[in-house]
Amino acid sequence: MKKGLKRLDLIFKNEHDSAVILEKSLKRSNEELIEDLISSGLKGRGGAGFPTGLKWKLTAEASGQEKYVICNADEGEPGTFKDREILSSVPHKVLTGMAVCGRIIGSEKGFIYLRGEYKFLIPKLQKAIDEFHELADSLNLPFRVQIFLGCGAYICGEESALFESMEGHRGEPRNKPPFPTDSGYRKGPTVINNVETLAHTYSIFKYGPEKFRDLGVKDSRGSKVFSVSGDTPIPGIYELEFGMTLQKFVDDFGDGDAKAVQVGGAAGFCVPRKKFDKTVIGYKGKLTGISLPTGGSMMIFNSSRSMYNVLHNYLDFFVEESCGQCTPCRVGTQQLLLGIEAVKRGDKSSQYLEKLLELAETMRVTAKCGLGQSVANSFSSIVENFREEMIY
Repeated sequence: MKKGLKRLDLIFKNEHDSAVILEKSLKRSNEELIEDLISSGLKGRGGAGFPTGLKWKLTAEASGQEKYVICNADEGEPGTFKDREILSSVPHKVLTGMAVCGRIIGSEKGFIYLRGEYKFLIPKLQKAIDEFHELADSLNLPFRVQIFLGCGAYICGEESALFESMEGHRGEPRNKPPFPTDSGYRKGPTVINNVETLAHTYSIFKYGPEKFRDLGVKDSRGSKVFSVSGDTPIPGIYELEFGMTLQKFVDDFGDGDAKAVQVGGAAGFCVPRKKFDKTVIGYKGKLTGISLPTGGSMMIFNSSRSMYNVLHNYLDFFVEESCGQCTPCRVGTQQLLLGIEAVKRGDKSSQYLEKLLELAETMRVTAKCGLGQSVANSFSSIVENFREEMIY
């Protein structure tokens, strides 16, 4: 690790205080527990950034005989591998967060929706679940967790498509509203959080909201686990504070020749070198400069990389993973791919890129779910910042 790199250790710290946290939580009111989450400033670490405390509060207030807690472990975003490590190293933190959530919203059923490619995690994860059930029994907490194995479909990382998959249907997004807090899995009020979000609740319930809130910056509180890959001498998983500039990130992790960073995987934004010092890693708010949230994937590209090839790979991925339900995504992803190929061959003029940018923006506002909507993120940011590489 580079000298001077400040790496945090909240998530992966080897601590086993689930019994203490649960005993303490069972003695407190739901309102107090929710207030801790809200005051901590914790937002969803899957990328959307919805306030976690508000999500739990809305689900607790929703009417419904059967409520559910779901951990979204369908880590399918290219360049992201942090949730796998969390479930491998500290599964009890995730399970503790799920159990406290179940107590707050009035649920006795939890599920971990595990990415199909992570099937190898099941034996170790199931052992952790069995041990956690013994702890729950000793505390008279009637909360049970099951593993649901997905089939490797990227679209099932979208929460409503995930519900459809769990119910035995084709993994396709639902219309919203209603939202999961009112009608989620089996039409019951559902809290669905990703792996890292639930692991953070463990730290908040153990140390209090102040310690978490002291990390990061306004609108982006706490720490974030990053999957760092690409042209870096130190690839891996790092827990860092929110609010750092992309220039600081590149100084710490780059190879000295970084020309672009893809923030947030294929669904994220590509930031060129000239914007590193103006870009802050965090949720949009009142921060100075441009703010970019990330689900965790941070891919660094140096001057030897063709950004045309990078974009081509992303579009290949989106064409393959589109569920095909809505026309903007099903047709749009294919036309974007065919379009940049035509420009590169010289069959279309460089002006055709403007038409493709218009198509990408149309997809952003008309596609049914986040997959089709987010295609414009990488497409527009790469084409606009590296237009010359799309032509020559």
